[in-house]
Amino acid sequence: MYLILLQYIRPVAAVEHYMEQHRAFLEKFYKSGQFILAGRRKPKSGGLIICKASSRREVEAIISEDPLDKHQLALYEIIEFEPTSYVTELQSYLS
Repeated sequence: MYLILLQYIRPVAAVEHYMEQHRAFLEKFYKSGQFILAGRRKPKSGGLIICKASSRREVEAIISEDPLDKHQLALYEIIEFEPTSYVTELQSYLS
């Protein structure tokens, strides 16, 4: 399991220009079952994604499809973690 932290490196107005394409990117990976959760940082300076993937390389390949990466609008930090405790409703996403 991976936590992907996004930090905008361009003005929010530039990021907003690609937000519809970014949402389509997110939807693609929700449908594939690889994205479990995503959200914006507060204040609006980036976001985060919880991603189910088999390797860091797979996560990097996924990120390379994000318009915010393609247009160099955000930096990405990838943190691998092992869920050890969670609410039972998340069980199906984590197995």
